[in-house]
This record gives sequence, structure tokens and C-alpha cells, in this order.
Amino acid sequence: MTLTPTAELIARVVAEGTALPSFNVIGLEHAEAIAAGATAANSPALLQISENAIAFRGSPEPLLAACREIARSGSTPLGIHLDHIENEELVEDILDRAGEFGVGSVMFDASKRDYADNVAATRRVVERAHALGVWVEAELGQIGGKDGAHAPGVRTDPSEAARFVEQTGVDGLAVAVGSSHAMRSRSAELDIDLIRQLAAAVPVPLVLHGSSGVSDPVIATAVAAGIRKVNVGTALNIAATGVLRGSLNEHPDAVDPRIYTRDARAAMMELVRAFCGLVTEPGPA
Repeated sequence: MTLTPTAELIARVVAEGTALPSFNVIGLEHAEAIAAGATAANSPALLQISENAIAFRGSPEPLLAACREIARSGSTPLGIHLDHIENEELVEDILDRAGEFGVGSVMFDASKRDYADNVAATRRVVERAHALGVWVEAELGQIGGKDGAHAPGVRTDPSEAARFVEQTGVDGLAVAVGSSHAMRSRSAELDIDLIRQLAAAVPVPLVLHGSSGVSDPVIATAVAAGIRKVNVGTALNIAATGVLRGSLNEHPDAVDPRIYTRDARAAMMELVRAFCGLVTEPGPA
């Protein structure tokens, strides 16, 4: 069994000065591709399920069960993480069954609230999650690209971040350093000096969201500067849908989805393998 608590995976990359590759799951093919890609790279990874993915499915159970079984049967350490959960009731419901589904961590996102409300809500989730042994990530300095988020120029302030971590007790912090969600080009410029400042000021691992829009060299530099968890979602979908379009054009009469989804899954697997290799190799500071 390779289903592994997130806290254990994070502790490993912190000790190594590398980062934990974390990938968003929308369907079974995503989860299978992530597991296969991580295995090919001989790398740990997180299978992440977002509130949006849960809403698409109608309930969290199918994806959680699929990820649990795939992680259990894998040959490299895999954890299960909840990503960008804004609904406190949803967090409570899933935490009640965290042990059943192997959920090792949750990213509770109250970043759209004002600072005081963010602190209060996050602290409530932390207290509940820690009682169950679940690692908690939160966000400060809202990351662009989703549902009315702040302009791309928003940045997380190091002193405020340190205060937020102290007041909430979170285990990891998603920071705004120049990336943006749902980017289709890898053109985002990260504020590497700010990452170094945040890493020095904040006593918990830093998380980079929107990594699909960041080039390989910049991601490697960000990891060397102090990023310890790297989230990837959109890049998986770009890889899969690009191949799907080609397969459907090549086989216009195909009706068996296995014919045209097999290559899409393989494309996602290769992307996962490459990202894992990128962020799990120590680089120059």
C-alpha cells in the first residue's frame, strides 16, 4: 500500500529542499495518469480534488474512492488532498470521513473574505482537521485567475503571512507571487525575491498555485527559493484535450471512448512524469 499521509510527503520534500508535485483530478483517467506518471518518475505525488470537481460530480465520494484505490495499489507514495474548498460544511462532511477515504490534507480557501474572517474560519477548520490528523493548507493574498480574484499584481506580504500562520495554526500556505490559475501559456513571471522573503518569514511550507502557467526554469528557481508544494491542473487538461481532438479527427467514426481516451491519458501521464522530475530534483539556491 502506498497511500501516504500528506504530512509525511511534505516532511520529506522539506528535508530534501525539493517540492511535492500535486495534480488535480477531474475523472478516473486523471487519477490513473497521475499515479502512472509519478511511478515513471519514481516520485511521490498528491491526487487533488477541488470543490469545483466535486460540484461537477455531484458528490465527493466517487472521486475520493477512486483516488484511494489507485493510491493503495500504486508503487510510489501518493496522498489525497482536497483543493480550494471554500464551503466549511463541505470540509466538515469530508473530514468526518477522512479516515475512510484516506484524505491526508485539505486546502481551505477563505481568501475571498477579509483578513479577520479568513483567520477565524481557517482556525476553525485547522482545529477540526488537526484533531483528525489532517494537514491543512490555506491561502493569503488571493491568487489570480478564478471567479473575480484580485488582479495578477496582487502579492502576499511576508509579515502578514507570518502573522496569519501564527494566528491560524495552518501547516502550509498558498502565496500570491505572480502565478495565476487557468493559464494556457507558460508565461507567468514569479517574484523570486518575494518567495525567498516569504520562506524566511513563514515557518511552514509554501505552496505555488497556478503552476501550469509557469515555465520549467522558473518553477525550478521557485523551488530552490523555497516553494515546497507545486499545484498543476490546467496543463493536464490542455495535454488531454489536445490529444483527444487529434484522435477524434483521426477516427471520426469512433464510438468506443477507449479508442480516443487512451492516448489522452498517456499524454497526461507524460506531463506528470516531467513535472515530477522537475520539482523533485534539488536545485541551486
